[in-house]
Amino acid sequence: MPVFRALSKVAKQALLAPACGCQPLTVAIRNISFSPRQVTSGSDASFHSVSFSETDHPKVLITGLYLLTHRKRFGKNNVILSDIRKPPSNVFHSGPFIYSDILDYKNLREIVVNNRITWLVHYSALLSAVGEANVALARAVNITGLHNILDIAAEHGLRLFVPSTIGAFGPTSPRNPTPDLCVQRPRTIYGVSKVHAELMGEYYHHRYGLDFRCLRYPGIISADSQPGGGTTDYAVQIFHDAVKTGKFECNLKPDTRLPMMYIDDCLRATLEVMEAPAESLSMRTYNINAMSFTPEELAKEVQKQLPDLQVTYEIDSVRQAIADSWPMNFDDSNARNDWCWKHDYDLPELVQTMLNFIGSDSRIAQAN
Repeated sequence: MPVFRALSKVAKQALLAPACGCQPLTVAIRNISFSPRQVTSGSDASFHSVSFSETDHPKVLITGLYLLTHRKRFGKNNVILSDIRKPPSNVFHSGPFIYSDILDYKNLREIVVNNRITWLVHYSALLSAVGEANVALARAVNITGLHNILDIAAEHGLRLFVPSTIGAFGPTSPRNPTPDLCVQRPRTIYGVSKVHAELMGEYYHHRYGLDFRCLRYPGIISADSQPGGGTTDYAVQIFHDAVKTGKFECNLKPDTRLPMMYIDDCLRATLEVMEAPAESLSMRTYNINAMSFTPEELAKEVQKQLPDLQVTYEIDSVRQAIADSWPMNFDDSNARNDWCWKHDYDLPELVQTMLNFIGSDSRIAQAN
């Protein structure tokens, strides 16, 4: 199937010869004949979900994140990006973009029906530090918006992906390593909303047959976006500051260890779990991990490439308290066993790749 041929090009050696003996991937989608939310409009009470026999690719709606890589894999017209903000020009011209407010249930239903959506990838959320600054908004976006997404996905038989996070754990969770199943009890509205998402998705799976899939992401590092208010964003900011100014001020203590992952591994893991056969999944929510490091270890690795980088520490008490309640290292053995997850980027490869991208962008900007 073309979906898997496209994915195999990016999965590299890990998928070409999986060590865990997983069977070849197959995809199925199941129509749901009823919904947890009653449909009152007679004009749109009849639905049709596109099966993969009718199209070689899933029809994907992505909320809140500009994932252009999905368009390369599935075709630009098969992936609809959506947000409440005006997209950058490169995003707007790369394929379909729709204004979508996840708090507007009717609007979301219209998008799903009119575009014959089969997969829904739901990224819209307020992150940890931003959520603590505006709890009411975080509650609305992260919880009420999720309820709309769950109901629509169940109503239309969609395969639904909702990311979770290291923030779904709390100070009473085992930290090194943190298993898939343990006490969570987070202390932030972001973490609470993600635990809520995990449990609601699992409930909808058992109660309504919803094909819900979820990954707990570690800190995600990408050169394509600026830091956005997350506790792990220091691990992105250091690269921008190292290239632009040669000075970096970190808001976490130098020995604060957290799990991290490069964006390419994150996107590949998301595609792999979405395409994994249902019978291979022993759970609905998995930890995934690649590496675990401290600000001091990251700074030393960057200084191997940029020895003049000056690093200082000005601790943000709010972010430090959040980081101290999070896992130091993820146990992702279930993901590796069930659907052959394997990361490509360790710390040295991460640093080299980030500096190559950001350094190249900086040189282009200076030339312009």
